[in-house]
Amino acid sequence: MENSFGKPSVLSLSTVCKNGLTELDSVYFTAPFKIMKPFRQADGGIRVMLQTASAGIMGGDEQQLSVRIGSGSRVEFVSQAYEKIHRMNGGSAQRQTQIWVDSGATFLYRPLPVIPFADSAFKSDMTVRLADGTSRFVLADILSCGRAALGERFSYRLLQNNVRVFRGARLIYRDHTRFEPSVLPMEELGFFEGFTHQANILVCGNSTQDGFLTDIRELIDAMPDIEGGVSRTAFGDMSVRMLGRSGQQLSDCCDRILDLLNIRA
Repeated sequence: MENSFGKPSVLSLSTVCKNGLTELDSVYFTAPFKIMKPFRQADGGIRVMLQTASAGIMGGDEQQLSVRIGSGSRVEFVSQAYEKIHRMNGGSAQRQTQIWVDSGATFLYRPLPVIPFADSAFKSDMTVRLADGTSRFVLADILSCGRAALGERFSYRLLQNNVRVFRGARLIYRDHTRFEPSVLPMEELGFFEGFTHQANILVCGNSTQDGFLTDIRELIDAMPDIEGGVSRTAFGDMSVRMLGRSGQQLSDCCDRILDLLNIRA
């Protein structure tokens, strides 16, 4: 399909830390991307909000995001609104994301939930490179089944998400998700099991003592209408998966988990 912007949409930014304060070092973007002036955090970090001069992702769109978090920087990256993936008459849209987190830096990537419309198709590929064990990366994202109130429950054609995280030269985490409702039993056991939203939290480079794992499990068990669990990866990092019935419900639960872990950019 034809790209409505005529060429890939690009966002590139990097940060530095000077005297304990994180600053944007360079920023470049093309339509429809923009970013707001960063919000200063109490600990010297910044919150960067992505804006788009678009109604959402359209067929043929190609997006390229590149982020480098400089040594000692603390950055939270958020979106302004729920991400809508619009109906497509064939074809798909795609996004490629490259992230580098230098020594002693923290990057919290937390976009608002994704809403795939009927007949939409979207492919995302993310590669994260952590300099060493002092680099911290946290991903917290939420996916909905679609516009359930309009009867569009798992009516999209394809959602594909590939995430790879490296620490130095070693691959420490890989997740390849491919949801194709026309051939997969999305409502059944092993998939959404009657729920409408899925949340994922990945914590790389943060302490994952057994006490944290137990506290997170107890927190999830105490939340009404949420099912989920937490596990430690082979390299000592942490993965949390949850199912719920609204984006706000899961977002609130993610807030509580991040608070529990004292994760702030």
